[in-house]
Amino acid sequence: MDIQAEMDAIGAAARAASVELASASAERKHAALIGAAQYMWAARAEVLAANARDMAYGREKGLSTAMLDRLMLDEGRIRAMVDGLRAVAEQADPVGATIAEWDVPSGLNIARVRTPIGVVGVIFESRPNVTADAGALCLKSGNAAILRGGSESFHSSSAIHAALVKGVLASGLPAASIQLVPTRDRAAVAAMLRDTRHIDVIVPRGGRGLVGLVQAEARVPVFAHLEGICHVYIDGSAKPDMARDIALNAKTRRPGICGAAECLLIDRAFYARHGTAVLDALVAAGVEVRGEGELANLPGMVPATDGDFGHEFLDMIIAARLVDGVGGAIAHIRDYSSSHTECIIAEDSATVARFFNAVDSAILMHNASTQFADGGEFGMGAEIGIATGKLHARGPVGAEQLTSFKYLVRGQGQTRP
Repeated sequence: MDIQAEMDAIGAAARAASVELASASAERKHAALIGAAQYMWAARAEVLAANARDMAYGREKGLSTAMLDRLMLDEGRIRAMVDGLRAVAEQADPVGATIAEWDVPSGLNIARVRTPIGVVGVIFESRPNVTADAGALCLKSGNAAILRGGSESFHSSSAIHAALVKGVLASGLPAASIQLVPTRDRAAVAAMLRDTRHIDVIVPRGGRGLVGLVQAEARVPVFAHLEGICHVYIDGSAKPDMARDIALNAKTRRPGICGAAECLLIDRAFYARHGTAVLDALVAAGVEVRGEGELANLPGMVPATDGDFGHEFLDMIIAARLVDGVGGAIAHIRDYSSSHTECIIAEDSATVARFFNAVDSAILMHNASTQFADGGEFGMGAEIGIATGKLHARGPVGAEQLTSFKYLVRGQGQTRP
């Protein structure tokens, strides 16, 4: 079977499964996810063995340390996936929930209720845990999922998917509720992007290259998860120890994730008062700080180029610039942000309010690390991505964001005059 025929078959199976999922009870979906969690934990040795193959492949391809960290699974990360499946299972079922209800003068009762989208195609890079997160969230929201992982995570994603399907089947739901594209061939991606007959929305999760390709070529509607060019702004009113700790965590906790800080903006007033302590701490932690202007000449710094600002490093590298207060930070973020996540470290409430009102990114943090930009940390159990667009979904995309709605209109025999 050629790629197009294979993808057509996958799409048709997903469409058929979506019909059954749309009316599946909350109890059956809960049972599927709890079962998937149990099967995942039982199969952890197989998942780790598959991941070892992917790690070897990644090293052969020359992936950076940070990208290998995105790819790597250990027992702790498998436990996190299992916990995520359980957390999604325990959430309230969004399908059928009433968003709003009202009566109109004609006597009609109108309710706007949540419904599944239908079939969700997810195209992602490197991180194999997205297989579990995306599959779980689509199932919870009554959607069939077609997952296409990165070539690097092929074996890991396949092992994780096998556990998900066992849980689905044990609950009596169709195996095609969650499908994984069984090839590394990029023609499969092109087929997904064209498949308006079977796929209702595409969610790309990856870097600018992947998201740009999807946005340029997709005929199917897209929830864009653009790169995470996340900024940390240290205001003149910030507490120096807090500023140091947040900046370190935002950059170094996991530098290869989309919530990692890529640019540090320092108020000149803070710099004049507290000096280079934050920058020194970053350098001491092994971060390559690419400083602009007078920062470029500091010990341990590397001169920044224009291309360093607005760049997603996904590594132990950060661009740094001095700015003239919150206004300078806002102007810089408007020019260079990908609308993902921005952080302000400040004690002055008026400054924080100005930052929150003027910066138009999906997530804004005050005195908290950008690494909290995560659906799990937002109480969603998991996320399918961070949507950086403005239509339908924005920020962490959980089960609720994977629904549409319809209007239920109830009357007592009304006719319109």
